[in-house]
Amino acid sequence: MTMPDIFGTTLFDGRMARRGYALNRMCYSFNAAENRAAFVQDEDGYCARYGLNAEQREAIRRRNVLALIAAGGNVYYLAKFAGIFGLDVQDLGAQQTGLSKDEFKARLLAAAG
Repeated sequence: MTMPDIFGTTLFDGRMARRGYALNRMCYSFNAAENRAAFVQDEDGYCARYGLNAEQREAIRRRNVLALIAAGGNVYYLAKFAGIFGLDVQDLGAQQTGLSKDEFKARLLAAAG
């Protein structure tokens, strides 16, 4: 069975899970404060420790959520990465949609009402 294409959406399926395993594993490690500190101290070394590929490392350097998702990142794990920089899931959603955070929040409220 093939999944349908959804315009503007990167589907997180088994293939993407395998592609992003190292990236998601690294982001999961950020549950521990000492790992977040180690990442901040030496980002490239930390990425190398987890075996991120060049595409993933570049997306990390640029803090580009869409590129991280395209590289196999799962938004729930990426939220742990974003948290290091004081960002939350609404910040990630805003970046994904090209909106400001306030515009994104307003869109969420409008959809809920």
